[in-house]
Amino acid sequence: MRQYLNWKTYLALVAIFIVGASLYFTSQLAAKLAIEERKKVQELAGALKTLVISNNNLETAFASNIIEQNTTIPLIIVNEKGGIVDYKNIDSASAINPSRNMQDKLNEFKKTPPIIADYGTGKNYIYYGESYLLTQLRYFPYVQLAIIFLFLIVVLFALTTAHRSLQNQVWVGLSKETAHQLGTPLSSIEAWLELLRDDDPQSEAVLEMQKDLDRLKLVADRFSKVGSAPQLAEDNLVHRLEGIVEYMQKRSPMNVAIKLHNKEPEILVNISGALFDWVMENLIRNALDAMGGKGAIDITVCNTPQQVWIDVQDNGKGIPNHQVKKVFTPGFTTKKRGWGLGLSLSRRIIEKYHHGSIYVKHSEVGKGTTFRIILRR
Repeated sequence: MRQYLNWKTYLALVAIFIVGASLYFTSQLAAKLAIEERKKVQELAGALKTLVISNNNLETAFASNIIEQNTTIPLIIVNEKGGIVDYKNIDSASAINPSRNMQDKLNEFKKTPPIIADYGTGKNYIYYGESYLLTQLRYFPYVQLAIIFLFLIVVLFALTTAHRSLQNQVWVGLSKETAHQLGTPLSSIEAWLELLRDDDPQSEAVLEMQKDLDRLKLVADRFSKVGSAPQLAEDNLVHRLEGIVEYMQKRSPMNVAIKLHNKEPEILVNISGALFDWVMENLIRNALDAMGGKGAIDITVCNTPQQVWIDVQDNGKGIPNHQVKKVFTPGFTTKKRGWGLGLSLSRRIIEKYHHGSIYVKHSEVGKGTTFRIILRR
């Protein structure tokens, strides 16, 4: 269960507890207030009876005072035949047409058992509804729930933004420091390679070492560009993918086949070539790690007027469902070695710099994973 629990979960649980406690106490207060209002209506029924049967001026004055003090509880008095005798604290809009509006109000009040006023010669039934205060009290928890919900949204947005900003600063600083640290050994390797070239300039080993050195320079250049807005230029996506497949195939196990599936010889898109290559190589490298030295990696390209999407599919071990949403989180990794930065930086490159998207299209444990990159026109 720990993999599903984080600070957002605890925050939500606290909010649920607050709302639950508020609903409970509010419902208790509303129930007590409803009892008090019923007692007031019973007192009013007694006052009405006093006005009808009593000849004592003091008693009738006291009863009239009780009736006049009721300015909050809406009520309708009905005789034994069901006819409306009188009403109080009901707005004039409902009293315009007693045959309809008042009857609707009466039907609403009949949900509560009436108070019976027995005068000896006949009975009146007092139907009543909730006061405005009681209605407000019943709706208060839902208003409070909305306020807490909005508060949570604001807090989560602020914390997420601050956390993301801090992460970005860390990754940018780490990337630039990595590029700086790579500079010195690369210069030294290049000098040693020049010495080897003097002895045998056409050596295949020297030529391959030069390719790898150029690739390392490219990697250092990529790290140095993280954090700064790259210049996008129109490039042939097919040509770049063919170069990546060729390079990665030579450095993959013999039992792994990397294939590019594309129907068009040229697809022009605005990209930063060095950074885009980094993303593709990272996806292919992850696929190689997931396959354990054998299998196939299929790269499929589809060109549409609105966008270009690239699928990188492997038949490796796959990603469990509960980890799919975490693969782009900085620091998350399933490998014994690694810092979990590859996919995080890949998402940053595609989404922030290229204004596209990258996500796990499909993954099944034991059958493989498909990542999709979308580049919009």
